[in-house]
Amino acid sequence: MAYSNYSNLSRAQLTFEYLHTNSTTHEFLFGALAELVDNSRDANATRIDIYTEKRQEMRGGYMLCFLDDGIGMNPDEATHVIQFGKSNKRSPESTQIGQYGNGLKSGSMRIGKDFILFTKKENTLTCLFMSRTFHEEEGLDEVIVPLPSWDLKTKEPLTSDPEKYAIETELIFKYSPFKNQEQLMEQFNKIESSSGTLVIIYNLKLMDNREPELDVETDHQDILMAGTPVEGVKPERRSFRAYAAVLYIDPRMRIFIQGHKVRTKRLSCCLYKPRVYKYTSTRFKTRAEQEVKKADHLAKIAEEKAREAESKQMALEARLGDDLSKDSRAILRKVQDSAMMLRRDCDMKKRVLEAKQKALKEPKELHFIFGVNIGQRDLDGMFVYNCSRLIKMYEKTGPQLEGGMACGGVVGVVDVPYLIVEPTHNKQDFADAKEYRHLLRSMGEHLAQYWKDSNIAQKGIVKFWDEFGYLSASWSAPPSSEPRYKRRRAMEIPLTIQCDKCLKWRTLPFQMDAVDKRYPDSWVCLMNPDSSQDRCDAPEQKQNVPCGVLKKDKQTPEDKQKELAEKIKLQQGKLEALQKTSTVKSVADVKKLPLDVSMKPTESPSQATRSSERSITRPRSPPLAALLKSAPPSRAASQRPTRAPVTPLPPAKAEPSRSRGAAKPPTPPAKPVAKATAKTPAPSRGSRTFAKALPGKPAGPRKRIIDQDDSEDEEEDDEEEEEEEEEVEEKADESEEEPQTKKSKMAAASGNRGKVLEKASPVKRGKLDEVKTQEKRVSTPIRQTPTTPTAIPKPLAIQELGAKAKASGKSPEDDQENDTKNIQKDRGLLVEVRVNKEWYTGKVIAVDANKQSVRWKVKFDYVPRSTPKDRWVFKGSDDVRLMRPPSPISQTPDTQQESEKGPAPMEPDTTQPGTSREVTDSLVTMLRTMLRYFFPPAFRIPKDDVNSMTAEELVAFPLKEYFQQYESGLQALCNSYQSRADARAKAVEEKSNSNEVKLKEADEKLQKLRTNIVALLQKVQEDIDINTDDELDAYIEDLLTKGD
Repeated sequence: MAYSNYSNLSRAQLTFEYLHTNSTTHEFLFGALAELVDNSRDANATRIDIYTEKRQEMRGGYMLCFLDDGIGMNPDEATHVIQFGKSNKRSPESTQIGQYGNGLKSGSMRIGKDFILFTKKENTLTCLFMSRTFHEEEGLDEVIVPLPSWDLKTKEPLTSDPEKYAIETELIFKYSPFKNQEQLMEQFNKIESSSGTLVIIYNLKLMDNREPELDVETDHQDILMAGTPVEGVKPERRSFRAYAAVLYIDPRMRIFIQGHKVRTKRLSCCLYKPRVYKYTSTRFKTRAEQEVKKADHLAKIAEEKAREAESKQMALEARLGDDLSKDSRAILRKVQDSAMMLRRDCDMKKRVLEAKQKALKEPKELHFIFGVNIGQRDLDGMFVYNCSRLIKMYEKTGPQLEGGMACGGVVGVVDVPYLIVEPTHNKQDFADAKEYRHLLRSMGEHLAQYWKDSNIAQKGIVKFWDEFGYLSASWSAPPSSEPRYKRRRAMEIPLTIQCDKCLKWRTLPFQMDAVDKRYPDSWVCLMNPDSSQDRCDAPEQKQNVPCGVLKKDKQTPEDKQKELAEKIKLQQGKLEALQKTSTVKSVADVKKLPLDVSMKPTESPSQATRSSERSITRPRSPPLAALLKSAPPSRAASQRPTRAPVTPLPPAKAEPSRSRGAAKPPTPPAKPVAKATAKTPAPSRGSRTFAKALPGKPAGPRKRIIDQDDSEDEEEDDEEEEEEEEEVEEKADESEEEPQTKKSKMAAASGNRGKVLEKASPVKRGKLDEVKTQEKRVSTPIRQTPTTPTAIPKPLAIQELGAKAKASGKSPEDDQENDTKNIQKDRGLLVEVRVNKEWYTGKVIAVDANKQSVRWKVKFDYVPRSTPKDRWVFKGSDDVRLMRPPSPISQTPDTQQESEKGPAPMEPDTTQPGTSREVTDSLVTMLRTMLRYFFPPAFRIPKDDVNSMTAEELVAFPLKEYFQQYESGLQALCNSYQSRADARAKAVEEKSNSNEVKLKEADEKLQKLRTNIVALLQKVQEDIDINTDDELDAYIEDLLTKGD
C-alpha cells in the first residue's frame, strides 16, 4: 500500500510536557550527567571538560558545560538529536553505550530546564536549542527546536530559507544566555579541535531550600551531590569525580572536572590478589530471543518482497513475449535486476536469522574478576558493567549478604554485553530482573570460591587486615596512615597511570619515595622510570591475572535423598513443636503453666527475656521428673563446692495429694510468694506429694535474672532471635516425639506430683548445666514409677555455704547472678573455628556450661554445603580462637576468666619450711628484669610501671597477652629483616646480571677486535696462519718483542 494512502490518518505527537516526564527516569542525578559523558565517549572523544560558569541571573547561579573533542555533527546529523528514540548506534554487535536515542534529552532536562548545543564538523557550525522556558513563555504544546547552522570559514548562515533562519536566531537570542551572533561564535571558538561538541545546561533544577541540586562551592575541583552527608554514603554517590573515575571498565578518554583531571581507574588493577573466573551459561536468552524474532520478521518481509518482484518479472516476461525492442529489453533488465537484488537481500537476512538462531543455543561466556580492596575495605561488592559502562555498583551477593567478615572487602567486576543482559534506559539497572538475579547468584558462587582460593580465612581474617593497617574494631574505619602501613599497601598494588598523550596505561615499578606521590595531570610515557615502557610507541602491557576454577561439590543421589529427608524431618518437627506450644508473655504466665513446666530450669537469661517480651509461641519442655531422673545424684556434703555454687530453693510446704484424674493444675497465687516456709513435713506413706524444691533454681535469683535480662536484651536483632527460636524448637522435638494435647499434659503433671526425689541435695552450677545437656539428649518422655517418699533434709553444704557467705559479706544468690552474667557475656563473640583443617568465621549464639568445661555454639558466616551451619566447640580449645586481637577491652577467654577470678588465694603450707624473704625479693627482682628485657614496644601496661609492681601484681600480670604481643613484634621484626634481605639480594642479583651483560659485551668486542686484527695481518702478510686466540696473542707478543 502506498504511503500516500496514510496521509489523512491521525499521527502521534510529542507534547511539551514529555520533556519533563522523560527526564524523571533519572533518579540518580549523576546518572544524568553520565549520559552526556557517554555521548562524548561514543563520539570517539579523547578529552571531555566538565566545568561551570557563573551566571547569577540564571536559576541556580551558574551554567553547567560539557566540552569534548569528538567527531561532532553536521546539520543533518544534528536533526537526529531532536528525534526521540532515533539512534544510529543501535546494532547487536555495537560496542557503543548509547542505544536508545534518548540520553541527551532526558539527561539534560533532568539537570536543568534548558540547554543549548554547539557542534563543529568539517566546514559547518551547528547550534541546537531546546528550552522548556521558551515553551512555557510562549504557551506552546508542541516541541519546537531551533537549529541554525553556519559556514565555518565565512560564518555565513547555511540556509535556503532566510525567514526561518531569522526566527530561529531570534528565539535563541531571546531565551538563551547569548544575546547576539558574536556571543554564539565565542562558544564555537571554545571548540579548539577540528571537530567537537559543547553542551551548556542552564536554569538548573533546585531543591526545596531553593539551592541547586549540584554543589560546586564546597569543593572547587569537584561537583558534589548537595545535601548528601560525608559519613555513611559511598563516595561515588556523593562525588561526581569519584563516580567518573570508575564509570568505564577500561577508560580511554581523559575526563577533566573544573579544570582538574580525574584519576580514572581500571578496577582490576586496583585490587589485591586479583583472580579471573570464566563463566559460561545458557540461561541468558531474553535479548537473544528478541534479536531472533526481529531477524525472523525482517527475513519474512524480505521473502515477500523478493517473491513479489519475481512474480512481476515472470509476468513481464510473459507479457513481452518475443518483443525484443530496446525499450522492452531495458524495462525487463531493470525488473530482473530488482528481483535479483531483493532475492540476495532475502538470502542474506535468512543467513543472519540462522546465525542468530544458532547463537541462541550457544552458551554465553563471561569473565568474573575478584580482588580485595585493601585501600578501603568497607567499599566492597560487585561492579556490573554493560559494554564497558558502569550500571550497578556495590552489589552484595553470596557470603557478603550474610553480613559477616567472610568475603568482606572483596570487589567483583564483570562486563556484560548487550546480547546477554540489556540495561534500562537510564543505565542504572537491567531490564530483565530475573536474568540479573541469576547473574548475581553466579557471581556469589564464584565469590565464595575466590574467598577459599585466597586463603584469607584459613590464615586469619583479623591478622590479614592487621598487616595492612586496619587496627580498629570498626569495619568502616580507615586504615592507619603510618608510613610502614602505607608502604605495605603500596607494595602489594602496583600503580597504573594513563599517558596523557597516547592514552595507554602504564604500570610503574614500586619505589619507596613514590608512596603518596602526586603525579601531574599531564603525565606522559617519557616520565616512566621503566626503560621498556618510557615511550608512547611501546605496546601496552596486559595485566597478568591468574585464572581460577569454580569447584562445585557434587552430590550423589544418596546425599540428595538424605538431605531431602532431613529437611522433611525438620519441618515435621517444627510443626509438632508449634502444636505443643503455649503463649508466654510475662512471669505470671509462667506460673500458670503446669508445675513440671513452670519449675523447669531456665535455658538462659536471654531466652527468658524474649519469652516475656514477645508473644511468639514456644515449645514446652519435657516433664521435670524425667529430666531429674536422668541427672546423676548430687553429693553436696561430700564434694568440695565449686567457685560459685547455686543456692537451692528452700523447701515449701507440700500440697495435699490429689487424684490422678484431676485435669487442671492447682491455681497459683496471684502474686509471687516472697518467702517460703523453711520446713517440709514428712508426708504419709500412702500420700503422693511433689517436692517444690528444685535444686539449683531458687525463686529469688531466677526472678532477678529475668528482670535483669529484660533490660539487657531489649535490642537483640531479629536474626539472632529466629536462630534461638529454631534451637528451642529442635530441643522440644528431641524431647517429645509423640504429640500431646494441653489437657493430657496437665493431667500427667498432676499425676506426677506424688513423686519425690530421694536425697535431693543442692545442685551446683555444673550439675545444673549437666541437666541442661541431658535434656537435649532425651528422645522420649521417661515414665517414673512411684517411689517411697522421704523427707528432704536440709543439706549440710547449705549451712557451710551460708556461713561462708556471711563471713564474706556476699550472698550465694549474688555469686550465682554474677556467674550467670559472666557466662552469658561470651554470647555474640566473633570467633574462628577449625573444621577439617580449615578455619571458618562465625558468632557465638549459645553458651552451655558444666563443672568441667564451657561450650560455645557457633553459627558460621559461610561454610561449604557438606559442613553444618553451626557447631558446638569447647571454649579454650585449639580449634577455636577469637577474631579480635587481645587488648585491654577485648581479651581472650582465658584472660577474661583470669581477670574475673583474680589471683587464687594462697594458703600457707605449714608442713614445709617457709621461703625466706630474701629469696622472694630476689625472684621478684629477676621477674621484673625479665619482663623489662623482653617488653613489647606498644604493650598496654607502661614499661616503667613494672618497676613499681608488687609481688601480688606480678602474679596477676597478663603473661599470655605479653608473650603474644612480644612474639608478634618479633615476627614483624624478622619479616622486616627478611624483606630487607630480599631487597638487597634482589639488588645484588640485578647488579650481577648487569655486570654479566657488560662482561658479555666486552667479550664480544674483544672477539671482534681479534677478528679484525687477524684480517689486517692477513692483508699485510698473506701466508699467515692463525686459527686460535692463543696463537694470535702469541704472534702479537712476538711482534712486540721483535720491535723492541
